[in-house]
Amino acid sequence: MPRTHASLPRLYVEPDLSAGAQLTLGKEQSLYLAAVLRKSVGDEVVLFNGRDGAWLCRLISDSKKSVQLELVERIAGQTPVSDLWYGFAPLKSERLDYVIQKAVEMGVGTIQPVITRYTQVNRLKHERMVANAIEAAEQCEVLSVPSVEPEMTLERLIDGWPADRTLILADESAASSSPVETLGSLKGHKVGILIGPEGGFSDEERAKLIALPYVVPISLGPRILRADTAAVAALAVIQAIIGDWR
Repeated sequence: MPRTHASLPRLYVEPDLSAGAQLTLGKEQSLYLAAVLRKSVGDEVVLFNGRDGAWLCRLISDSKKSVQLELVERIAGQTPVSDLWYGFAPLKSERLDYVIQKAVEMGVGTIQPVITRYTQVNRLKHERMVANAIEAAEQCEVLSVPSVEPEMTLERLIDGWPADRTLILADESAASSSPVETLGSLKGHKVGILIGPEGGFSDEERAKLIALPYVVPISLGPRILRADTAAVAALAVIQAIIGDWR
């Protein structure tokens, strides 16, 4: 998005966006613009929906219950949807929010909670995860909001894993080594990254994963990382070596 518009509020909406169209925001977003940000008629905001790029809009009504906007011009084209799959064992409260937000910032296309033997949380609030993903996209100028999938067990994940995608396993039990060469060999492949829970995978889970032909284990260095730190580290190295940072 042009830096000239970086200071404007950004909101994710569902409807189609096109020049000259008018759009009425729901109560929550209206209250945010009119009451929290104190925006009034004539002020500008940016809207995006994950399909039509980013649009500069102008308030034509500033009711706290239903702000109305007029779409002025498209200021950024739609970015392609990322193919990077990210699976993780859910964490508790704020740390779960953190890993969702960082996954969005790091360019993930699909976010998949995976329930393992040592997972700390088994029941998740899917709506909260989606809201966190949208908020991160709004704050970080991301135009393609990742798909946030309902949680599934590790067994179900393995049973349904597509044959054409390599699953990179962040293996805390592996000998310390650089992942650069291993990841470099996967250039051009569809990939996913799987991060285990605090305490790691059980011995049985790890053995089963390592034995699968589509699983490629990597080390994240000589130190034991917290699960949320491991997620950011793994996504950063993947994006730098075979992802969209190149």
